[in-house]
Amino acid sequence: MPMNIPMTDLKRQYERLKAEIDAAIREVTGEAHFIHGRQVAAFGTHLAEYLNVPHVIPCGNGTDAIRLALRTLNIQPGEEVILPAFNYIAAAEVAVSLGFEPVLIDVDPDTFNMNTELLERAISRQTKAIIAVHLFGQACEMEPVMKIAGKYKIPVIEDNAQSLGAEYTFSDGSVRKAGAIAPIGITSFFPTKPLGCYGDGGAVMTADGELAERIRMLANHGQTEKYHHKIVGCNSRLDTIQAAILDVKLKYIDTFANARRQVAQRYDRALLPLNEIRIPTRSYSSTHVYHQYTIRVGNGQRDALQAHLKAGGIAATVYYPLAVHEQEAYRWVARTAGDVSASLRLSREVLSLPIYAEMTADEQNYVIETILKFFRQA
Repeated sequence: MPMNIPMTDLKRQYERLKAEIDAAIREVTGEAHFIHGRQVAAFGTHLAEYLNVPHVIPCGNGTDAIRLALRTLNIQPGEEVILPAFNYIAAAEVAVSLGFEPVLIDVDPDTFNMNTELLERAISRQTKAIIAVHLFGQACEMEPVMKIAGKYKIPVIEDNAQSLGAEYTFSDGSVRKAGAIAPIGITSFFPTKPLGCYGDGGAVMTADGELAERIRMLANHGQTEKYHHKIVGCNSRLDTIQAAILDVKLKYIDTFANARRQVAQRYDRALLPLNEIRIPTRSYSSTHVYHQYTIRVGNGQRDALQAHLKAGGIAATVYYPLAVHEQEAYRWVARTAGDVSASLRLSREVLSLPIYAEMTADEQNYVIETILKFFRQA
């Protein structure tokens, strides 16, 4: 019998946490401190403890977080920022809006993250930042990124909007949370993210006290005290209700990630025998929190499979149908550093399947059987 399977089920997650979330919201409304309420600072402290990083600065959304991070670095117009070509548009959007030139490098076709073997040759005298994106739930190869960046004294920003909770293991055995490795990390609390609020939200993470102070000042109209503005800033803040919701959900972030891993394992077992599909590759150095379960569909069958799933009520989604430099808005303002064929190929092959902590075995079996039926008919 047909079923309707969303990419993620936020309503079901809310119902699971309803009592705690409703109580947290009532607490905020009872105190009526909707902006800069005590829950914002409390959440920032708790997230900092979870990530084991000294400073977390909540802000309005993930894109604002990237903007704050880049502005903190005092990059000048015309200077270059390196980022992956296969990626959501936000990092390139911010770079261009600030007058910087995005320099795009190819990704690893297996992990979908930045191909660090290409990083050093993309660096020029104009390179002033590297944005390492942790895509779909696992960390980019941060050890070579940090080594190369250190060699050229280039600051690194980790875009951890999709992989909060993932852990990266270095060659010496030390383990760090993704987003808390580079001098600056950012994340998004968009509702569908690994830690999502019920609106917009984001945060910047850093171990550097001076950077943290500058980021706070930038996000608060450039002021350190009210009506005294030291620099030209902006207004980017996480509201108190969203902070209260996030503080509840933070307690369950690892529980939810473990549940998504179990869903991913069931997909793996069922889909691995299909020659036409390539299941997600796990990095040897990073855990995976499965913000997305993204397969590659060969032989030009991706769009047909997506249509088949949609006809069956399954909301499989393509992240992303175009590489950054293929987007109309960025064709003339971004440049590629060398060959980016893996990014182009992925944009034609990737398909993300529904995955969420509350997904039942029956729902997942329906997705799997619908996929198997497609290839039996092909």
